Amino acid sequence: MEKIVNKTLAAKIKKQVEQAEKVIEDYRGKKLRVMEVCGTHTHEIFRQDIGRLVSSKINLIAGPGCPVCVTGGSFIDEARFLVDEVKAAVCTFGDLLRVPGSGGSLDDSRSRGGAVNIVYSPLDAVTYAREHPHQQVVFLSVGFETTVPSACLAVKQAAAIGLKNFSLLTANKTMDEAYKSLATAVDAYLYPGHVCAITGTNKLAEMANPPAEGGMGISGAVAGFKAEEIMLALATIVKKSAAGEPFFVNCYPRVVRPEGNIAAQKLIAEYMEPCDSIWRGLGNLPGSGLKLRAEFAAFDAAEKFSLPSFVEKMPPGCRCGEILQGAIEPPKCKLFGNVCTPLRPVGACMVSSEGTCAAYYKFAREGQ
Repeated sequence: MEKIVNKTLAAKIKKQVEQAEKVIEDYRGKKLRVMEVCGTHTHEIFRQDIGRLVSSKINLIAGPGCPVCVTGGSFIDEARFLVDEVKAAVCTFGDLLRVPGSGGSLDDSRSRGGAVNIVYSPLDAVTYAREHPHQQVVFLSVGFETTVPSACLAVKQAAAIGLKNFSLLTANKTMDEAYKSLATAVDAYLYPGHVCAITGTNKLAEMANPPAEGGMGISGAVAGFKAEEIMLALATIVKKSAAGEPFFVNCYPRVVRPEGNIAAQKLIAEYMEPCDSIWRGLGNLPGSGLKLRAEFAAFDAAEKFSLPSFVEKMPPGCRCGEILQGAIEPPKCKLFGNVCTPLRPVGACMVSSEGTCAAYYKFAREGQ
């Protein structure tokens, strides 16, 4: 596969990295651990073979940046209950179809005649509900801060036209608690540009402050999604790390502002509020989820249909949880590439097009 990295820029950045290597080695005596928490970053790093462009002293770690991957199996069980027992029509993005729950996937429910529809936005689900007034329609709202505003818009539109047969089953998550939970396992984060475009960077800058100043000493840089932008952020992380002090740098200023997208933030705050949330691999992170506010309970599928509680279960032998923590790479899982492949996925990290296992299988395994 032909790489699209600007060779001149790549060479310049690599030189910057090499100049900082000796300082890092003297200061730390070990590899610099950099975790990206965006599935798009993960795939671009593998696709462009960025791991070979940077120093061997830098350990690039894929973290919990795939929204489908971190969605717990109990959420899939809830969605299947809506299809199989409530007989609701579930609308979802395609990546979620094959994610395993404790008793199967949404694809399994659909194969038995369940109403499971692939849509491209929550507003498509609102349209479906308008066209099927005698059927309960539930949109599966997953994803980070980037996708939450569109789910809120769907509720706003449904409320405006008086829809009684539309609701959300929410598993939306916010990233800050995940950063905090994994902070001791990494030296710096490669922050996702699209999430930061919504949230802004003020909180990330505060987290970089030392504890004495009310921060947590968590370092990182915001990156865009082109290979050159990722490389630039990595070079910045290396140079800043060499100083031995926590830092935050926005390397994507043409899109990301400190204040973020104020309109999107107001929309989320109007319709959603924080809640505890189960992350595959990370467990229950307090305050890391978003749910509909009480005044919009009529659009909350969990409340509307009194959904039962389901116990979180991982497929036998699947090590997606450890992969999402950055604790192991996919080949360490005995199922990887053998029992678990993109055509026959067992774990969520292989199911999703943004998953680490899918990226590793497609690019690293093929030696590209």
